[in-house]
Amino acid sequence: MRVPNTVLNYTAETALAKFRIVCYGATDGSVKQAAASTDLMIGVTEGFAYAAGDRADIVRSGPAEIEFGGPVTRGQPLTSDALGRAIAAAPAAGVNARIIGYAEVSGVLGDIGSVYVGAEMIQG
Repeated sequence: MRVPNTVLNYTAETALAKFRIVCYGATDGSVKQAAASTDLMIGVTEGFAYAAGDRADIVRSGPAEIEFGGPVTRGQPLTSDALGRAIAAAPAAGVNARIIGYAEVSGVLGDIGSVYVGAEMIQG
């Protein structure tokens, strides 16, 4: 059975690499590449890169492909590294971290893997 995803269109505030996590930009309707677990992550670029000013299709929910920025184990919550790649979210006790979703597969730095996009906040 196919699980559809939700894709919405935004303006790229900055250049966006493919398979990266994005967050809201400075203005309504814009996005930029995420760079930290504190960014308000909203989706994933999947297989296309975009230049600043381009219209960008962003996967907001459901299954997507993403680039891993380090070792990831299936089922782990994922957040962003400084380059918008997915890394395991492991906030310290009492610390909040925003996540983009949960890994569907295990992988290592540079792998393109599956994520189930569902942005939320977790606390260690």
